[in-house]
Amino acid sequence: MQEGLVVVEGSPRLGWVMESPENGTRQSAYEIDIREAFTGRSVWNSGKVYSSQSQLVSTKGADIRPDNSFNYSWRVRVWDETDTPSEWSSEAKFRAVPERLSSGQWIGAITRQNAHLPEGRKFHGGELKKPEVKAAWEAVDTLAKKSICLRRTFQVGDAKEGGANRKPGKKIVEATAYVCGLGFYEFSLNGKKVGNSEFAPLWSDYDKTVYYNTYNVTEQLRRGENVVGILLGNGFYNVQGGRYRKLQISFGPPTLLFELVINYEDGTCTTVHSDNNWKYDFSPVTFNCIYGGEDYDARREQKGWNQIGFDDSHWRPVVIQEAPKGILRPQMAAPVKIMERYDIQKVTKLNADQVASASVSTKRTVDPSAFVLDMGQNLAGFPEITVRGKRGQKVTLIVAEALTEEGACNQRQTGRQHYYEYTLKGEGDETWHPRFSYYGFRYIQVEGAVLKGQKNPQKLPVLKNIQSCFVYNSAKKVSTFESSNRIFNAAHRLIEKAVRSNMQSVFTDCPHREKLGWLEQVHLNGPGLLYNYDLTAYAPQIMQNMADAQHSNGAMPTTAPEYVIFEGPGMDAFAESPEWGGSLVIFPFMYYETYGDDSLIKKYYPNMRRYVDYLKTRADTGILSFGLGDWYDYGDFRAGFSRNTPVPLVATAHYYMTVMYLVQAAKMVGNDFDIRYYTSLAQEIMVAFNKCFLHKDTAQYGTGSQCSNALPLFLQMTQDADEQDNYRPDADLNEKVFANLIKDVEAHGNRLTTGDVGNRYLIQTLARNGEHELIYKMFNHEEAPGYGFQLKFGATTLTEQWDPRQGSSWNHFMMGQIDEWFFNSLVGIRPSTTPKQGYQKFIIAPQPVGDLKYVKASYETLYGTINVDWTCENGTFTLNVSVPVNTTAVVYLPGEKEPKEIQSGTYQLVCAK
Repeated sequence: MQEGLVVVEGSPRLGWVMESPENGTRQSAYEIDIREAFTGRSVWNSGKVYSSQSQLVSTKGADIRPDNSFNYSWRVRVWDETDTPSEWSSEAKFRAVPERLSSGQWIGAITRQNAHLPEGRKFHGGELKKPEVKAAWEAVDTLAKKSICLRRTFQVGDAKEGGANRKPGKKIVEATAYVCGLGFYEFSLNGKKVGNSEFAPLWSDYDKTVYYNTYNVTEQLRRGENVVGILLGNGFYNVQGGRYRKLQISFGPPTLLFELVINYEDGTCTTVHSDNNWKYDFSPVTFNCIYGGEDYDARREQKGWNQIGFDDSHWRPVVIQEAPKGILRPQMAAPVKIMERYDIQKVTKLNADQVASASVSTKRTVDPSAFVLDMGQNLAGFPEITVRGKRGQKVTLIVAEALTEEGACNQRQTGRQHYYEYTLKGEGDETWHPRFSYYGFRYIQVEGAVLKGQKNPQKLPVLKNIQSCFVYNSAKKVSTFESSNRIFNAAHRLIEKAVRSNMQSVFTDCPHREKLGWLEQVHLNGPGLLYNYDLTAYAPQIMQNMADAQHSNGAMPTTAPEYVIFEGPGMDAFAESPEWGGSLVIFPFMYYETYGDDSLIKKYYPNMRRYVDYLKTRADTGILSFGLGDWYDYGDFRAGFSRNTPVPLVATAHYYMTVMYLVQAAKMVGNDFDIRYYTSLAQEIMVAFNKCFLHKDTAQYGTGSQCSNALPLFLQMTQDADEQDNYRPDADLNEKVFANLIKDVEAHGNRLTTGDVGNRYLIQTLARNGEHELIYKMFNHEEAPGYGFQLKFGATTLTEQWDPRQGSSWNHFMMGQIDEWFFNSLVGIRPSTTPKQGYQKFIIAPQPVGDLKYVKASYETLYGTINVDWTCENGTFTLNVSVPVNTTAVVYLPGEKEPKEIQSGTYQLVCAK
C-alpha cells in the first residue's frame, strides 16, 4: 500500500482476488512464481500447493535479499474445485527494504547544536507563557525554521559517474529513489514533482521512528545530466510556533536523507546520496507552521532551480547534520493527498461596519476588502488559488469552520491566528496552495483581492479561481451504504467526512486546534473504520506509533505520537487514561477479526503485556481510579469530563477488557504461564469490579447510568459466586441489569446519555441482545442527542458535541460509533468468529427495523466485494447477495432460526417478515 512501489520487509505474504461467472467457485490449489524483475532469475516457486488459502500466503524460503538493488515480480495461478487451472495472473512488483539506506548523510542549512533548540515535550498551555520559556525559544537561530530548497546534479549513463567500464548511453532498467525530508518535503526530478503526496513523509515520534518514501523514477530520468530538487518544510518535526500555537517541539531543523539507485541493463549500478555535494538556498515559503499556517512570496522563486542549466553558483553548501534518533522505516501506509475539491457555494461581502466589528471579535485587523466564501463542506486541507495581479501585491486567506456574528471567519474555538498569505510575482496567472500546513474549515475569508467579474476600483489582484482542497490519507474506501432512511444516510456521510478529515498521518481528534492522535477513537470507532477503509497498511503504522509512545514503565499515553506530555494540576487525566491507552491491546484484535491477520498481536505482545503489568501497579485491589472515563457524556450540561458514570467504573472495565484480550494473545503466542497468570488476574478484577460497583438489591452498576450498565453487560462481567465461591455468568443478574439499561434509555425519551466511550458499548449491547428497534428509535429523529440534530443545525461533518452550539469543534469523529451498527446489523455483514479467517467465511444477518424499506451496501474484503441489497415491502423480505469467489456466507434471514450456507456467486433469498 505504498505510492509507486510496494516495499516489503523480509519474506512478503501474498494474496490475490479471484472472479468467476459461476456460483460455487472455489480454489483447490495455487502456484506462486517469484522472479527478479529485470534479469528473470527465479527466486522462488511454490509448486502446486493444495490449499484454499488465497490471502496472507507465506513465501518463507524465497531468496529475497535486502542487498539486492533490483525489483522482484510475482504472479500466481490457481486451480478450481474441478482441478482446472487458471491462466497466470498479471505480474505485480515489489522491492525489498534496503539495509544500507541508514548509512546516508543528513543534510540541511544548520545543525541542531548550532540552532540552540530547546529540548523537551512540555511546551504547551501555560508553560509557553513563562518568561524563561519564551526566552529559550526566542534564542533559537532563525535559520532553524526556514524552508529551504536543496539541489544536486548528477550524470546518468556517463563514464564520469561510477565504474570505469561504463559506456555512455546505456539503458536504465530500474531507478528507485528513497526520500526522507523532515518535517515535510516535496521531491522533484528535472523540474517535475515526483508523486502526488502532501505532507510526506507521514509524521511520527522522530526519536523512535522516522519514515521514508520509496519511488520508482525510471521514467523521469534522462541520459546525461539530471537534477534532483527537494523543498523542505517544518511539519511536526520542527514546531517552533508563530501565530497559533497548540504546542512547541523540535527534533531538529529541516533535514534531508536521500538515495537514488539506478540500475543499468549491463548489471552496473549508480547511486546518488545526500552528502556535502548538495547546495541549498531559501525557498519562497517564508513562514510555515503546522499550527499557524503558511506564507509564500512568489517574488523569491528562482526559475528553473530544480532543472538542468540553472546557475547555482550563489547557492550555499549544505551542512552535514545530526541524524534523527529514530529508526529509519519504510512508509508502508498510503500517502496523504488532495483527494477532493470544492467550489464556491456562496459569496458574502463584509461592509464597513462588519469589518470594524469583526476586527474586534477576531482579534485581528480585518482588511476593508474582505469577503467570505462558503465552500459548502467542512473539511481538512487548504485553499488553492489562481490569481492575477501586480508584483508585490498580497492576498490573505483566513479559513474557519464557523462565522462570527458579523459573518467573518471565526477561529476562536479552533486556534487563532491561522492564515495563508501569498505575495504575487506579477507574471500572468499564478496558481498556489500551501504545502506544509493545513486546517479544518468550511469558510474562506479573502483579503486583498476581488473575485473575477467583481468591481475593482482599487486594482486589487483578481482571483480567477479558488477551491477548497480536501486533504486526507489515500487509504482506499472499501464500502458503500444507502438506506431508505434520510437521517441514517446523512449520518453516514457526516461520519465519513469527519473520519477523512482526521485520517491524516494518524487518526487525529480534529484538524485545527490539536491535530493530535488521541487514541480512544482507534478502538471505539475501530469496527466502523475497518468496514469503511482499507487499513491493511495504515493500521500497522498506527500500532508502531503506539509502541513508540509507550513509556519505559509500560504506561501508554493518551496520544501517539506523544508530542506533548501533559503534566501539572488537572492534567493527569489527559496524560493517561485506560480507555485511550487500551487501544494498544484492543485494536490488534479488531484488525485480526477483519483480515484474519494475527501479526500485530504477535509482534506487539510484549508491549501489551507491559501495559497490563503497568495497569496492575496502578490498581488498588483490582480497581483503577484514573482517567477521563466516559468523556463527553450527555446531559443538561456542557459536555466534558464524565458526569453520569464513575470514572473508576469505566477505567476498571477497560482494565478487565485489556487483560481478557491479553489472555487470548497469550494463547496465540503459546505462553502457558501468561495464560494462567492473566486469567487469574482477570478473575480478580472481575470480582473486585462487582464488589465495588454492583448494587445487588437493585441490579444496577455504579450510578445506574447507561454507560454504567452497558459496560459490564458488553464485557459479560455480570457474574456471581456459586457455592464453591467460583464466579460464573449469572443469567438472572444479566437479565435484570439489561432491563435496567432499557428502562433508562426509555426514561430519557429513547435517548442516550453516553459519551465518547460509552456510545459503542451502549449501541452494541443493545444490538447483541436484539434491541435493534430501540436503537432505531434512539437515532431516527432530529433532536439532541442524535445525528439528526447536527444535520438540522447545518453540520457537514460530525461535531464534537451532540449539540454543536455548545461544542468547540465541528469536525470530530469520536461520536461516530453508529457506523458499526449500520454495517453489522442493518446490512448484517460480519466476519465469522470460528475460525477467524478475515471474511473467507462470514455472516450475513440483516435486521429490517422501523419503517426501513431498503438497505443497499457493499463491502470490499481481501477476497472480493460482498454486496447486500435488501427490501422489505408488503410483508415480504427480499435479500440479494453476492459472495466473493473462494468464500462462504452463512445467511440468517429475519425470523428464521436455521441459517443458509452459500458459496460464492449471486443469490436472491425471500422470506416473510
